Amino acid sequence: MEDLDIRLREALGAVRPADRERVEAARRHWDAVAKPLHGLGQLENVVSRLAGVAPLRRDLRKCVAAFCADNGVVAEGVTQTDSGVTAVVAGNMLTGAASVCCMGAVAGADVIPVDAGMLTDVPGMRSIKVSRGTKNLAREPAMTREECLTVLLAGMELAGDLAEKRDLLAAGEMGIGNTTTTSAVAAALLGRPAEEMTGKGAGLSDEGLARKIRVIDRAIALHRPDPEDPVDVIAKVGGYDIAAMTGFYIGCALHRTPAVMDGFISTVAALAAVRLCPAVRDALTASHLSAEPGAGYVMEELGLSPLLKLGMALGEGTGAVSVMPLIDMALRVYFDMPSFDNIGIDAYQPL
Repeated sequence: MEDLDIRLREALGAVRPADRERVEAARRHWDAVAKPLHGLGQLENVVSRLAGVAPLRRDLRKCVAAFCADNGVVAEGVTQTDSGVTAVVAGNMLTGAASVCCMGAVAGADVIPVDAGMLTDVPGMRSIKVSRGTKNLAREPAMTREECLTVLLAGMELAGDLAEKRDLLAAGEMGIGNTTTTSAVAAALLGRPAEEMTGKGAGLSDEGLARKIRVIDRAIALHRPDPEDPVDVIAKVGGYDIAAMTGFYIGCALHRTPAVMDGFISTVAALAAVRLCPAVRDALTASHLSAEPGAGYVMEELGLSPLLKLGMALGEGTGAVSVMPLIDMALRVYFDMPSFDNIGIDAYQPL
């Protein structure tokens, strides 16, 4: 396990922050485009931040890695459906029949489902699995530190592989029970009560929500995850999808490829990645604000502003692909609009 910790430390040490000169150059370019100053609002900031990570392209090659995993905490009755649904949706991702695939087709984004720890094997699916689901975090740690690090590093390596032929990456997820694990990780990292961080997920009743909160409180009290060590937190009360996405975001930053976050689960993984290496934040774009109660707290901690607020709570990467066409449109304006000099009028100036 020491070797795994060393590999992670070496990767974190190699991550570099955004190139501030390129960010400022992109902002100056926006100011020269023949339109009102800051007329595209947050989209201008997103494009400028992308420029700080990698040279801008007019047409982005996009991909979503959807990490699928099962969670032992389902045994506590914290979900509306059983774990069999995870494999069904993962199979739909593989055939292009899942929601993220339908939306990705419109956005021009490939979708690659990844088995990060499902109970069931899906033939033809890429796998980084070290275990068939986590343990029940209400009774014992969800995984060992070694298992967590192995999947985290595999997620990081996958980001490097995808970055070779893609300009914009995103992480999605699928796994029954993963809003429970995510709320537990968020509560532990932020030091907030589970009640503030936990929602009904895929349609729990009020009674089901109360049970879910009790399970999270009990798990945190039992395992005492260390908020100063995100790997410890994920290993004790998290899920393999969260571990994989944490590594994926680190890998995106390491390989200078911008990443779009999805909803609550992926943003909590991003928070873990940023806690491990603050420079990872420069590579991240917030797509939307999830309907889960804890999402706002996590976004505030990350210091990022979501582009959309649509009440989405689907996961899979659907929020991330929703903003990709907006980014494409902003890049078209950035590259194709004439400057004030080109059209012979004075540029707008701040008054």
